[in-house]
Amino acid sequence: QVQLVESGGGLVQAGGSLRLSCAASGSIFSINAMDWYRQAPGKQRELVAGVTSGGSTKYADSVKGRFTITRDVAKNTVYLQMNSLKPEDTAVYYCNAGVTSSRWGLLRSYWGQGTQVTVSS
Repeated sequence: QVQLVESGGGLVQAGGSLRLSCAASGSIFSINAMDWYRQAPGKQRELVAGVTSGGSTKYADSVKGRFTITRDVAKNTVYLQMNSLKPEDTAVYYCNAGVTSSRWGLLRSYWGQGTQVTVSS
């Protein structure tokens, strides 16, 4: 089994910054992509940013230039640095990872429990 544990959420004023972390642990042979999603009340979950095992990154248009995703492969950890936060960034942020648990195992998708980010105006 694989566990993803997020941390770093909280309450911040508009224009402020937060850094989210997501650490993967358990039965891990390799991790493919690691992504951050978010879900605001009454809205669908959306992709915020992602990073592949090779280090390629992608971002939602709404966060480009403000958020930066990085990854520590040795620690099985992904980070999301969020700057210039806006009230519309308020949401529960979830970490997602594609993990294989053995050399010939299937790639499975795992989710963290989510961390609340609230940006006040």
